[in-house]
Amino acid sequence: MHYTNLIWRLHMKLTILTTSDTHGYLAPTNYVKPNANMPFGFEKAASTIRKEQLKAENTLILDDGDFLEGSPLAYYQAEVQNNSQPSAITDAFNTVDYDFGTIGNHEFNYGQAYLRNAIKKAKRKFVSANILNENGESAFGKPYEIKQYGDLKVGVIGLTTQSVDAWENKASVAGLKFTSALEAAQKFIPEMRKKADIVVVLYHGGFERDLRTGNPNDKIDGENEAYEIMQKVPGIDVMVTGHQHRALAGKLFGIPYVQPGHRGNYVGKIQLTIEKENGKYVVAHSTQKIIKTGEEKPDKVVKEVIQPVENQVEKWLAEPLARIEGSMHYDDPFQVRIHGSAFINFIQKVQMETMGCDISATALFSNEASGFENPITMRNIITNYVYPNTLALVEITGADLKAALEKTTEYFMIKNDQIIVDPKYHHPKIRDYNYDMYAGIDYTIKVSNPIGHRVLNPTYHGKPITNKMKLKVALNAYRAVGGGHYPMYNEDKVIKYNTVTMSNLIAGYLKQHPNIDADKTRNFKVIK
Repeated sequence: MHYTNLIWRLHMKLTILTTSDTHGYLAPTNYVKPNANMPFGFEKAASTIRKEQLKAENTLILDDGDFLEGSPLAYYQAEVQNNSQPSAITDAFNTVDYDFGTIGNHEFNYGQAYLRNAIKKAKRKFVSANILNENGESAFGKPYEIKQYGDLKVGVIGLTTQSVDAWENKASVAGLKFTSALEAAQKFIPEMRKKADIVVVLYHGGFERDLRTGNPNDKIDGENEAYEIMQKVPGIDVMVTGHQHRALAGKLFGIPYVQPGHRGNYVGKIQLTIEKENGKYVVAHSTQKIIKTGEEKPDKVVKEVIQPVENQVEKWLAEPLARIEGSMHYDDPFQVRIHGSAFINFIQKVQMETMGCDISATALFSNEASGFENPITMRNIITNYVYPNTLALVEITGADLKAALEKTTEYFMIKNDQIIVDPKYHHPKIRDYNYDMYAGIDYTIKVSNPIGHRVLNPTYHGKPITNKMKLKVALNAYRAVGGGHYPMYNEDKVIKYNTVTMSNLIAGYLKQHPNIDADKTRNFKVIK
């Protein structure tokens, strides 16, 4: 026994297993079709983690945030059942031996009380260093925690992308301050090094630079700071990232990192070989990889816990709400973004009638769904409009509107004489939702023109849009405050908000209008 303990102290392996951005996808389905078996889901991630646990000497199991919002199940629990916290998600996570978790930007979508209740019910401890309350203290848990393995001490610090404050409804983040993840790391990691042998950063944010060249791969605006943190903050042994939904594993500046995808399609694994030198523990060797979960069988324990709620969700999704005269179905989302569709026209109509204006902007949020079937069901609504967005009404000038139109045209480029999506909208993160289509105005986008000069002949009620015109536009609250790098929109221009989520607005509209005509009017076109 004494000999075994001696070996353990001198040489040990620590396996760090991570999930991130599961977004409430517990079962292996995207809910577009009933009872699917797709290559993702928390059930499969849990199976993968349990297998890895059995092989490991010692484990540290972490979740990197964005766990309580995103799926129809998550929406159902928050908006239909009006639960105080995401009980099915919480129960599923609690079946896995998580040690620590941090907070993602989407954790605030259903309000702080909902998040706080989820934290209270979770078995994992939450760490959060850069979300502060009005007293300047960590608002959710401690900045970092330390776990001991014998006399080895492993510290884990939690960080969240600071851009939450710019995106989220103000009511959902009232009283909170989101500071730079880099600044928080610079503050706390020297302190951690005095108390811990190994320092792990659990950061719900991604890489703002190309990992090979160091060149910017995104706007350097603080949304993602992992590269700079690893470059500038000494004393980091492991970096766990998320937010961008990328599948990454490697080393940067000698530090192992992972980013385990989204919806539980990967589990990140970093294995440290730790040795004692001159009385101190050091990482002698490390390996890192991401493990695909798709071929795993769903975890029986998780499945049993969530099955009653999944059954309720499937029943709710199947409820018919209205019938369509014509068709609101489409096969190719790219063609919708170029030509528009009856489905997009319907969304614009709901937004305009709700907010009392005749100009509207919306995006096509999902490439998995294909518009509305006949009859329209909750499944159609939830799988097409995947975010719990609310609406805002803004008053802007004609110059603002033309600037917004020019910004949205950056989505396109010409390659081999064809219109394609500019790769920056798909890498490092898929951001098709940052391309808006407008209703209530007529316009043409000529992609071969230089950026900033692509919008041709924008008109409102048949008259040219002039710079000094005052116009009211309905759009989602994320965009209304400039989300997606639209600086012409900001909170000062918001006249009012509607606090009902868009999915509920659509459902309510359909209940009041059980027969819908498919409007195939085209008010914009995209040309080479």
